[in-house]
This record gives sequence, C-alpha cells and structure tokens, in this order.
Amino acid sequence: MKKLFSVVALTISVITPAFSSPPSTFSEAKVIAKQKIYLDQANSAMGELYCGCKWTWVGKSGGRIDAESCGLQTRKQQSRAQRTEWEHIVPAWTFGNQRQCWKNGGREHCVDDDPVFRAMEADLFNLYPSVGEVNGDRSNFNYGMATGVAPQYGQCKTRVDFNQRAAEPRDEVKGLVARTTFYMFDRYKLNMSRQQQQLLMAWDKQYPVSPWEKERDRRIAAIMGHSNPFVTGDRRWTQGYKTVGEGVVGAIPVQPTRVPAQPILASASGVSSIIGNRKSQLYHLSMGCPGYGQVSAKNQVTFDSESEAQAAGYRKAGNCK
Repeated sequence: MKKLFSVVALTISVITPAFSSPPSTFSEAKVIAKQKIYLDQANSAMGELYCGCKWTWVGKSGGRIDAESCGLQTRKQQSRAQRTEWEHIVPAWTFGNQRQCWKNGGREHCVDDDPVFRAMEADLFNLYPSVGEVNGDRSNFNYGMATGVAPQYGQCKTRVDFNQRAAEPRDEVKGLVARTTFYMFDRYKLNMSRQQQQLLMAWDKQYPVSPWEKERDRRIAAIMGHSNPFVTGDRRWTQGYKTVGEGVVGAIPVQPTRVPAQPILASASGVSSIIGNRKSQLYHLSMGCPGYGQVSAKNQVTFDSESEAQAAGYRKAGNCK
C-alpha cells in the first residue's frame, strides 16, 4: 500500500495543473520535461526513445544510460553513449530551415529574433530523452527505412543509414514519432515531402496509440494547454493534408540588418564591446559577430571581457568569425 501511494503521489506531482505555463526556452523545456513528464519513466518498460534503455537522472535535466538494461553497445562515441540527451523528434534544423531567421543567421539568430522558432524549439510534444550517441548519429536526418543497415548499437533496434541520410527508429516508437511529426508540421505550418508523408502515415496506421503515448499526451497537455490532436484522434493526417498553423503567432519581419530600438548600453569604460543576450545566453563581440547589433534592448547584458561573460554562464555566438 505504501508503494502504491508513492506511485500515485509521484503521478500527481507530474501532472499537476499548477505548472500549466508552456516553457519559453529550450533550456527551460528540458527541465520541465524531466520534472513533469518523464521523471517516473527512467525505469519504465518503454525506456528512452531509440533503444528502450533505462537511465538514472543526473542534474537538472540529464541522465546516465543503463546500457545493460537494453543491450546497448557503443558504436563510436563512448561519452555520448553513456548519457541521455533531449532529442527533437522533428530536428531543429528541419523546422528552423523553413524560417527566414535561419537563412539570416542560423539557429542563434532564430533564438534571438523569432518567437515561432523559440516556441518550436521548446515544444514539449517534440522532446524525448534518448541515448546521446544515437541522437548525435541521427543528426538532422528524416525518419525513413534503413533495411540494408546492420545493427549498429548492439541490441538497440534503431538504425541510422548515413548514406541515405535516414534514421529508422525501433518499432515501439514508430507510431509516436509519426504522430509527433504530424503535430509539429500541422501546428507550425511546415512543408513535408510526399514520400515522408506516405511513410509516416503507414507507421501511424501500423502502430496505433499506446497507453503510454496517451498518458504522455495528457501530461504535456496539462502544461502546454492543448493536446496533440493526432494522438487524441481529433485529426488524422492524409496525403495532401492542409496544415492549420495554430502555433504561428505572427509573421516575423525580414530585417537582415537592424539598429536596436535603444542604444547599446555602455559599460564603465564606455560603449561595451561585448553584448550578452539574456534569452539565448550567448554573447556577441562588436567585431566579427553579426548578432552584435541585433540583440533587443530588453535582453542586453554588457560585459567588459569574454572571461567575464563566460564566468556569468554565457557562451560566444556560433556565427562569430
């Protein structure tokens, strides 16, 4: 009875509606996903996304893989094979590449400038703990069939076809990844190839919604404020489906070069040569960093040196030369 009560108490803590505000950043989403969705799943029969491994939580949102629980063997990257990482089921490259911000400056620029991208990056429906090495090998590949590829990770059933740039997940999650992909493309009005649609529709039909997928949807809905309609059965993807786009909050103006709404704040020694962005936790140099003049005034933090910025937890923007 005591054990039953503890399980019930944990379940209640996971789905409590007190935490009903969607995360605004990817970093925040990872912490919420651990605490409110997957906290009690580390030792579940389903396991992490790609191999079904169990894991032990470490820190705010990380985990250490139990390789014996799933027969996992390292292919190449030992350190990543030992840890969980948060997989975007629809990769950030896939949804980011369909936004103008990505063309103007890549992921960092999208984080800084595009609220739709930030919503996609932090969308809890699209996040799942996974073996770090498989997450890295999958990269930004579409899901597909990898029939001719031999097992790569011991007993792990997921396979990555590097030549065809495709990843085939284990059967147990094929339906889940299909319905998650439908949700992301529908909510954020993304374009999907005919071939990809056909494959995912087949997986959706062959692997129906499981009890865990329903529970996962319920937990996420309590935070996001809406369900995945392709899980609840309110919508069904068909060839040529017309996406709805509820998550597109508005058009993002194309402004390759911008002057900040307010002057960049000055440090004690004059105009700062280093500007940090509170939202992205990135810093930009006045020379060689395209994002330096593009950080909104409300998000600006000034630093006198790179070491000062790094000590505050900031890292240099990836598009700095």
